[in-house]
Amino acid sequence: MSSNQPRWLLIVEDDPSLSGALGRSFERRGYSVRICDSAEAARCALDEVMPDFAVVDLKLSGASGLECVRILNERNPAMRIVVLTGFASIATAVEAIKLGACHYLAKPSNADDIEEAFQRGDQGDSSVALGPRPSSIKTLEWERIHETLAETDFNISEAARRLGMHRRTLARKLAKKRVD
Repeated sequence: MSSNQPRWLLIVEDDPSLSGALGRSFERRGYSVRICDSAEAARCALDEVMPDFAVVDLKLSGASGLECVRILNERNPAMRIVVLTGFASIATAVEAIKLGACHYLAKPSNADDIEEAFQRGDQGDSSVALGPRPSSIKTLEWERIHETLAETDFNISEAARRLGMHRRTLARKLAKKRVD
């Protein structure tokens, strides 16, 4: 890509303060930025612009960030997608990579961390720090829900059946904001 062409970045994050801060930081670095607060908004944005890069929060209101990664990768397999999460786990990291993300970063991550992940290409990094805290019951539940959603191609009804819970209960759990 020549330096005259804009580098388009799509930020899919439902926290307006975080998405705004990231957006401003990347604009200062020369990116053209589009911010969306959901997977559905990201899908619609793809009709207007095809980004070269994307930053996707794992926990979005509505559809999962994993679903968003799948949508973005289907539309442009060359797009460099970095998934951000406050609840890093091996299971969700593996799913994100399978669905098309190039990297998976734990929050807090800044524009430097994200841009470095974009530039690393497909090579791994053995120096990535492992999280020191053990998983809580809520985090384990969240991971299991997302594994099941990925297994069912993000079908809420089928995922609820496999998890042994009512569809509305699962929808409520997905709509809740996670607390650290």
